[in-house]
Amino acid sequence: MATTTAVDFDIATLRARRTNKWHKFPADVLPAWVADMDFGVAPSITAALTRLTQNQEYGYAAREGGLAAAFARRMQRRFGWHTDPDDTLAIGDLVQASFSSVMAFSEPGEAVLLQLPSYPPFMRAIEDTGRRLIANPMRDDGTRWVLDLAVFEAAPDPGTRVLIFCHPQNPTGRAFSRAELEAVAAFAIRHDLIVVSDEIHADIVYPGNTHIPLASLHPEIGARTITITSATKSFNIPALRCAVMHFGAPALKERFFARIPARLLGSPGVTGVDATIAAWDDGQPWLDEILAHLQANRDWLADTVAAELPGVTMRLPEATYLAWLDCRPLELPCSAGQFFLDSAKVGLNLGETFGAPYGGFARLNFATSAPILRQIVARMAEAVRRR
Repeated sequence: MATTTAVDFDIATLRARRTNKWHKFPADVLPAWVADMDFGVAPSITAALTRLTQNQEYGYAAREGGLAAAFARRMQRRFGWHTDPDDTLAIGDLVQASFSSVMAFSEPGEAVLLQLPSYPPFMRAIEDTGRRLIANPMRDDGTRWVLDLAVFEAAPDPGTRVLIFCHPQNPTGRAFSRAELEAVAAFAIRHDLIVVSDEIHADIVYPGNTHIPLASLHPEIGARTITITSATKSFNIPALRCAVMHFGAPALKERFFARIPARLLGSPGVTGVDATIAAWDDGQPWLDEILAHLQANRDWLADTVAAELPGVTMRLPEATYLAWLDCRPLELPCSAGQFFLDSAKVGLNLGETFGAPYGGFARLNFATSAPILRQIVARMAEAVRRR
């Protein structure tokens, strides 16, 4: 596979960046944690930001509707999903979107359903707002992680109002099939749930799999679905703070604003807006190259974990650049993430942050250069051998 400077950054260059990924841990630790790629950005993004600085466009921005229109173009072109820009809201952050959606469509003491393991801020959005977390654990079927909605069906909680649905799923890397999504839609309708569908990893899906926006299935599920997404993961611009919320029906948006004042949410800055529009409209050739690199990293990682890390299981991610490592057979004296930090000097996401039962797991971000990924895994393999 040919590479370019888009994926060739070395450790010294990465440490020189003022990013949390490379500065959370001491200098002797190789980081593979937060969902931030060790790459550059698309040329279209560089051009958009260069124009801003050259023209010194730092006044109040005239970008009304530009982001919503770009979102509509992207959804139509990439996923065949027709959206109305009027149903889209520009915001700065998807965590803010999840918190505000929970607060808009449930009351304190009511319940929110969430598949576990899960992106940690979703749990915070439930617990920090006084709602009850109803855990719906996913199940490893021996090949991949699957939904298990029957667990809730067996003992439904009548106080459940919202389903937070991560799709593609973080941290398991699932890209759910149409049949699975149809089951989720029927479930949400049957239990009269509002769905907050986080689809931020929608662009990072590997061959043999397809991303289908949940709200695109049919109008009935669309009318109760808030799709939240951003270019930040797939185009490597998380610091620019720009995202969108799409309401599947005007009435849903009206209900949201009846509870959450628009001014409370604020709006993204001009750098994030311009970079996102440039990414969605003109950044696909760059992303295609990145996806090829990620797929090669994924495949190498899966083969090497199976061969060199006995006692660690990795189900092949269908999407995302995140590997969910099951380290329970190692019978470690501490959490898996802590073991690899202490014994291998590798910084992973601690499994227990994705749900209390998952201390035997760790999440590894493989969106880095091939040489760095090989160093990370070599350190981990040596730690397992020493044990």
